[in-house]
Amino acid sequence: MNFYLARHGEAVAENLDPRRPLTSVGREEVEHVARLAANRGITVSSIFHSGILRARQTAEIFGRAVAPPAPIQQMAGLLPQDDPAIAKAEMEKAEHPIMLVGHLPHMNRLASLLVCGDGEREVVSFAPATVVCCSLHGRKWKIAWILGPESL
Repeated sequence: MNFYLARHGEAVAENLDPRRPLTSVGREEVEHVARLAANRGITVSSIFHSGILRARQTAEIFGRAVAPPAPIQQMAGLLPQDDPAIAKAEMEKAEHPIMLVGHLPHMNRLASLLVCGDGEREVVSFAPATVVCCSLHGRKWKIAWILGPESL
């Protein structure tokens, strides 16, 4: 089964807006990657985000592109410094594919924990607006593909 880890798009600098919404470039990049993901035919039952504005906005853009049946929701365990084992446990008990939208360093640590069992050993780097497809076969995780703003 495939699961999708996404990093939010480029956000406004904190000194310009402490809420840090997506910039216009960030929004465009997320829309581009969301279209690419939809063109790949990804389906998810749910999209979860950290609750931080830029992650929620990114999740909403992906939601419009891939149209999950469940509403987009906030989920505990996706904040930048959260333990990636929390999200891993949620993924492993999911009965259908889901997408998690979060931040650095959490997304890097989660992908590393899934693939090599060590959240501190980097296996992939999440640029803004990047989606990583993690595939679970039995009890083994692998990275199936990566889409980012530079993808065609």
